[in-house]
Amino acid sequence: MMSLKQLRIVSVFLAVCILCGNFCSGFAAATAGASPSIKSALAETGTYLQKTAVHPEVGSIGGEWAVLGLARSDCSVPTSWYSDYYQTLISYVQQKNGVLSSTKYTEYARVVLALTAIGKDPSDVGGYNMLQSLSDYQKVTAQGVNGVSYALIALDSGNYPIPAPAEGTVKATRQLLIQKLKSQQLPAGGFSLDGTTADPDVTAMALQALSPYQNQSDVKNMVQKAVLSLSNVQNKNGGYESSRTEDAESAAQVVVALTALGIDPGSDSRFIKNGSSVLDNLMTFYVPGGGFRHIEGDKIPNGMATEQGFYALVAYERFLNGKNALYDMSDATDRTAGQNSGSQGLPNKNQDVKKLPVLYPGKTFEDISGDSFQKAIEALAARGIINGVGSSVFQPNRTMTRAEFAAVMVRALGLVPSGSSGFSDVPKASWYAPYVGTASAYQIVNGISKTAFSPNQTITREQAAVMVMRAARLCGLETDMTDAETLDLLAQFPDYTKSALWARNALAFCYQNDILSQSMLLIQPQKDVTRSEIAGMADQMLQKARLV
Repeated sequence: MMSLKQLRIVSVFLAVCILCGNFCSGFAAATAGASPSIKSALAETGTYLQKTAVHPEVGSIGGEWAVLGLARSDCSVPTSWYSDYYQTLISYVQQKNGVLSSTKYTEYARVVLALTAIGKDPSDVGGYNMLQSLSDYQKVTAQGVNGVSYALIALDSGNYPIPAPAEGTVKATRQLLIQKLKSQQLPAGGFSLDGTTADPDVTAMALQALSPYQNQSDVKNMVQKAVLSLSNVQNKNGGYESSRTEDAESAAQVVVALTALGIDPGSDSRFIKNGSSVLDNLMTFYVPGGGFRHIEGDKIPNGMATEQGFYALVAYERFLNGKNALYDMSDATDRTAGQNSGSQGLPNKNQDVKKLPVLYPGKTFEDISGDSFQKAIEALAARGIINGVGSSVFQPNRTMTRAEFAAVMVRALGLVPSGSSGFSDVPKASWYAPYVGTASAYQIVNGISKTAFSPNQTITREQAAVMVMRAARLCGLETDMTDAETLDLLAQFPDYTKSALWARNALAFCYQNDILSQSMLLIQPQKDVTRSEIAGMADQMLQKARLV
């Protein structure tokens, strides 16, 4: 038996153990309570982003990345916030005439990603196609790995077709861009901006771009090497450093890359060092109340770190919940309550008529300077409606054939050229057959008989007026005129009686809507119309129809 003294010693020991146990449990609970959860960090940072970017702008901070992150999250965001950004973007793009940058094509990719995230069409932003610049292989690749990576990410975010490039440029294709990344991968598997030292940010971005192509054997090998590289350069505390400084952004990009590849950044052993994962490291930069620091020691949130840290957590949350990856936006919906792209058209237009975005900003020709219709020619050429005769000249005084005119009208209305014309003198294999077929199907053009179209015959002013009037009707313009109204408009021209009876209503309509100028002394109805004049007619019609 134990003595009384021994019992007292044992009792004291047990009491101390109990007290210590309670203290440790309380300390552990307090520690767990002080460490913010990813869920609370998302909620608080989502609110913080909306407070710091009350009116989101076009830019890398307080703009597209904030819009993308919030749109891909479960945070509650007013529709008006997204609409505000969208309207700001439209105004900005129009002010810049569609040219966001002549050197940094990642500007276009960033905008495409934000638009896709909020369910808007990047091919028509105030009449400009934001995808167009991503079709220029030389310009995209000029920014190195980042340029190529973000072009692929943007194009794949909505599975967008790559537009035809401007004349004289090499068209970017997905495979060309992938091969470019392959040539830029370092022997150890990483990627860099300088071509020598692997950078975790750049490597992660390349992996984000390559993630949809892992079914290709060469891409799979590239991915495996890059993932190994990221694991090898990870710091002992689970973080990453860029330019010899550990920062939140590097960890954020790795988290996005791993989730895109189907790898859990919080539990995969390759990305846990000394018990700390890359996700754990990212959370060390979190500022309670919302936001992320750039580097250790910063006291307040940093704009770029906050946006990247936020969308990295969004990517992780989506991964955990089995949702699409951050940049796989096939599940995106319109966040602006159907806000228009800035191009409305008339309410009564045919539903197949579409406004064409600007494809070739600044397009011009060396032989149109000073031409009366220079602006009209440039406006149509920029949208791919009318072409030059070669890459640099337009030949404004040259005539136009009936087939060429049919093609201009079909393009101007955004109709899809397809089908057979049904005319015996329009060969099915000819370039103009689908245009004549579509123009005929929409009753823009008729044949010279039931079986013949005479595609190579030049078009006269009165024939052009009739075809433009029919196109205008499809655009929703009111084209009916009484005989008295027609006579009143045409009587001012001494030669109006020379016009065909079937053309007079159309001629009057064109004069009434300034599609033809009343300042001219004569109609000259049977005179061949020039390419320059046709551009002027088509452009004015589109303006009246609110399609440019």
